[in-house]
Amino acid sequence: MNHAQLTALGRALRVLGEHGEALTADTPDAKLHEVKADLRRALDLLDESVTGAATTTRCAEHPTGPVDKSAPDLCLLCETRRRAARRAEYGGGRPPAEPVPSAPSRYGVRGDRPQPQQRWLPELWNGREWQLCGTPRRDRREAELYLAAQRRGSRPAMAYRLVHEFTDYEVLRVWGTPVQADIEPLGNL
Repeated sequence: MNHAQLTALGRALRVLGEHGEALTADTPDAKLHEVKADLRRALDLLDESVTGAATTTRCAEHPTGPVDKSAPDLCLLCETRRRAARRAEYGGGRPPAEPVPSAPSRYGVRGDRPQPQQRWLPELWNGREWQLCGTPRRDRREAELYLAAQRRGSRPAMAYRLVHEFTDYEVLRVWGTPVQADIEPLGNL
């Protein structure tokens, strides 16, 4: 509704209000025909200014939506949503849809891969290669204390090292010097 329509409609309704205040039991027919003409003029102004469809529900979200007589706001769409929520509240309704399996990836899916773990591996040099000398530890300080105890033990190895394992391996510290030892007598001649 534009400003001119609003002004004209306001004037017509004020005139009707004045007619309403002047009505009595002995109002002449000429005056009633004048009231009737003013009412028609006001209704015509309303017809010109109203552009949208008349509301069918009391719902602010769906004013022209489908009607459900049993709903408090007469809105079928909102009442359907409320009913579905009540069903879900009592455990009824449809079970959640299962994901559709897709073609397997050659790289796998995230759930197939193990989660990265951070561990410290104590290793000793056995003369030819590094070998695990104790249980992998989750705490670095505990692993270093374990290796210190091994070095002070009755039969210490030539060298020890601590390897940090976190998806990949990284040597953190080496104690001693690993020397290649030939196990064959006379140098494998």
